[in-house]
Amino acid sequence: MDNIKVKLSTGKEIEVNEDVVRILNKYARTQLTLEGLAAELNLSSWEEAYELVKVVPSWVMWTPLQVMRRAK
Repeated sequence: MDNIKVKLSTGKEIEVNEDVVRILNKYARTQLTLEGLAAELNLSSWEEAYELVKVVPSWVMWTPLQVMRRAK
């Protein structure tokens, strides 16, 4: 998987690598809140986490990490 770079309105740039995908998978499949997502990704607030969720393609959150690794 090629890493995707996402720039948030706050100016923060996030590289969507395997660690971030793992956390986004957890967010999509569990009851992890936006506050929890922000804490796990070291974002400053749930607003940044919400913006990240809006910008990242949905297939990234729902495709298991193992499948993405095989697609390399």
